[in-house]
Amino acid sequence: MRCRLEYGREGLEIDLPDARVVRSLAYKSVPPLPDPAAELRALLERPTGTVPLQQLARGKRTACIAICDITRPVPNELILRPLLQTLEDAGIDRQEILILLATGLHRPNEGEELVEIVGAEIAAHYRVENHHGQVLAEHAFLGESPRGVPVWIDARYVAADLKITVGLIEPHLMAGYSGGRKLICPGLAALETVRVWHSPRFLEDPRADCGILDGNPVHEENTWIGRRAGCDFIVNVVLDDQRRPLKFVTGDMEAAFLEGVAFVRDVVTDRVRQPVDIVVTSGAGYPLDTTFYQAIKGMVGALPIVKPGGTIIIAASLTEGIGSPEFQQLFQDNEDLESFMQRIQHTDYFVMDQWQLEELAKVRRRARVRVVSHGLPAAVIDRLFVDSAPSVEAAVSDALETYGPEATIAVIPKGPYVLAQVG
Repeated sequence: MRCRLEYGREGLEIDLPDARVVRSLAYKSVPPLPDPAAELRALLERPTGTVPLQQLARGKRTACIAICDITRPVPNELILRPLLQTLEDAGIDRQEILILLATGLHRPNEGEELVEIVGAEIAAHYRVENHHGQVLAEHAFLGESPRGVPVWIDARYVAADLKITVGLIEPHLMAGYSGGRKLICPGLAALETVRVWHSPRFLEDPRADCGILDGNPVHEENTWIGRRAGCDFIVNVVLDDQRRPLKFVTGDMEAAFLEGVAFVRDVVTDRVRQPVDIVVTSGAGYPLDTTFYQAIKGMVGALPIVKPGGTIIIAASLTEGIGSPEFQQLFQDNEDLESFMQRIQHTDYFVMDQWQLEELAKVRRRARVRVVSHGLPAAVIDRLFVDSAPSVEAAVSDALETYGPEATIAVIPKGPYVLAQVG
């Protein structure tokens, strides 16, 4: 079986034994929007749960539009053009509109990356700035949530008369789905907020998982934080497997988001009848698979369909390495995942980005992980509590020897963008 995994910018062609592959999980076939720009312009005038954007913008002096950083393939230029035009037509001066990159705790996006995100014309003619999650002085304190999370949100966003967020709705390993409230928390939140919101108290809840909103404390908490910070209007997009817009939702932060989730859940869910011995998956390609930190999402996405004791084989480019310096420090500080989990649950040990290592620990409790990448040497990968492999084919061959002639394989070419389930 010939298969193309999402890998880097170009993809990765692999060969798998036909007799052993039970299913390649993928999106449902849904036609892309024939004229995305026209559809979006229409939805700005008939949003869900609120009045048209131009009506909201009238009389406002300043506006802040929060958008995703380089790790999300949002068609920002397509979305921003009519948004910006609407705000200016409503009387908001261009100099009073800020496009704020909701980087969360990721690194800033500057130079060519900034142009890639918003387009050359917007980058040249509008204020486009980065959120800095580790600079507490740039945040406004909005009190504590009912669950005791201190709410620190980017002061530039809080101060704006009109608050807009632009995002992508897709499965998310902790919050159920991305989009909506996630642009505010963690997108515009300080480390002091994320540290508590991403603590084991939240992440070890079994409902803090892909595709789950009901009873998910991570989702409930950042929804409350999003309400507290304020959000007047959202524009969220659902993309197909070629990253073409399938649907836009606009309007109220919660109502429009849930409308988008109802659509995307049906599109991205695919199933195998029974758990399999081997899952071959990806880190979803550029821009999501550039670091090991982000590639963990692909591993988590495979968990629902792998047997206990099975193997997850993931291909990710890792062209930017392991992740932040803090994330790298975790592998130096901790001898193994069990001792790491003991430290974060029973002591005051804390390192930024530890939540992603906690997610890796969930994966490793259930399955072995083999990583295929040209971005990091095998010796480095082998120090990340996973095992390297020279190729997907070699890793599959090794796993088949382990599990025997009746071993089963499932493939998830788009990795964490597909909601893999059994049933």
